Amino acid sequence: MALLDQIQRDMVAAMKAKEEVRLGAVRMIKTALTKWQTDNAKPLDEAAELQVLSILVKQRKESIAMFRTAGREESAAREEAELAVVEAYMPAAPTDAEVDAAIAAAIAETGITDKAKMGLVMNAAKARLAGKRLDGKVLSDKVRAALG
Repeated sequence: MALLDQIQRDMVAAMKAKEEVRLGAVRMIKTALTKWQTDNAKPLDEAAELQVLSILVKQRKESIAMFRTAGREESAAREEAELAVVEAYMPAAPTDAEVDAAIAAAIAETGITDKAKMGLVMNAAKARLAGKRLDGKVLSDKVRAALG
């Protein structure tokens, strides 16, 4: 619940400062978190907050790519500004060294060297990187390279 309280305070601050882009992004975050709470009929926990924020990040990145493809640079810039606001509420991303160390430890722990069972290595690596903002595609590519 602490994140929703922080969002509310930031929304008020953005209104007072007349920061339209920030206000829009904070409202979007609040709406998504509240919708998740309503849909699931239970209070938000840290994992749920991270999941909702991750979905918003993914949506913003997809929108940026589509706007750039269509030549709509102004809309892409607005989405990038919103993306920066959303990412500010997320935990830090692990460094490449941390990801590589987690993958190496996961491979050693599971004893898997075959790409066919890379899902087990991915799950073990995700467990080691819990609490960090992790891009699944990046992790998948690194695990595939390590097993390859």
